[in-house]
Amino acid sequence: MTETWQTANRANWDERVPVHLRSYNLAPLRAGRGRLHPIEEAELGPVAGLRILHLQCHIGSDTLTLAQQGADVTGLDFSEPAIAAARALAAELNLNARFVLSDLYAAPQTLPEPASFDRVFTTWGTIYWLPDIDAWARVIAHFLKPGGTFYFADGHPTAYVFDDECALPDGRPGYFCPYFHQDPLIQDDPRDYADPTARLANTRTYQYSHPISRIVAALLSAGLTLEFLHEHASVPWRMFAQLVEHKDGLYRWPDKEWLPLAVSLRARRPATDTLPAQDPI
Repeated sequence: MTETWQTANRANWDERVPVHLRSYNLAPLRAGRGRLHPIEEAELGPVAGLRILHLQCHIGSDTLTLAQQGADVTGLDFSEPAIAAARALAAELNLNARFVLSDLYAAPQTLPEPASFDRVFTTWGTIYWLPDIDAWARVIAHFLKPGGTFYFADGHPTAYVFDDECALPDGRPGYFCPYFHQDPLIQDDPRDYADPTARLANTRTYQYSHPISRIVAALLSAGLTLEFLHEHASVPWRMFAQLVEHKDGLYRWPDKEWLPLAVSLRARRPATDTLPAQDPI
C-alpha cells in the first residue's frame, strides 16, 4: 500500500490507543466526575440537553465527559481501535454516547445527519493532522443546525513554530517550523505525548501548519460567523520542557508569558440558514 498522510497518521493513532488507555487519567470520568480542561470549562457553557458532534474524538474521554454533563453526544474518529475503546468505555460507564468510525472528510457521507447538531466540538491536537482546512470548515458547517455553534481549542499555531529539539543554550525552545509552512511536516518520532516511556513502531506522521488567519478565513468562507477568538498563556500538556504545571492542571511559562500557548474560538451558523454555495466536501 502506498503511504499517504491518512494511512500513516491512522497507523500512528491506532497504536496510541492502548498507550492512552493506560496513561490518560480516566479516574474522574469513572467516578462520575468527568471534566474538560479549564479553558473549555470556562468557555463552552452548559451542554445539558444539547445535541453535540465531537470530531476527532480519539478514545472518547471528552465525549463521555460531555455525556456525563447531560449532552446527547456523538463522537467521530478515523481510528477503529479508538472507536472500539470509546464504545467499551461508554458501556462500562453506562453512558448514552454514540461513536462513529469515519475519516473526518467523509463524515457527511458516513453520518447522514446534516444540520442536526446544536454544537460541533473539537479540541487539542486535531487540525494539525489535517491537510485541508477549508474542507474541515465545510464539514463543521454541514452538521450545525441554523443558529448552532462550533467550539474549537488547540495549541497556538505560533507556539508550534518552536520545539525543544531545537532548544537554545538557555533551555528555551528554538525555531522548528516556519509559521507559514505550506508542505506537510513529515516526522519519524517513536515517542508519545502522554507516556514518556512508550515507544511506537508506527513512527511516521504527517502534520500541517494552519495559521490563525487561515483557520478563521476557512470558517468564514464556510458561512459561519466568528463570536470570539481567545489566546491563552496556558495549555493542557507540557508543550515545552520549561513549562510549569499549575494547580488547575494547565502548563504555563515559568516567568514571562513569552508567547501564546493555546487558542480557542466560537463560531455560529446563521439562524437564517443562508450558507454560501459550497463545493462538495
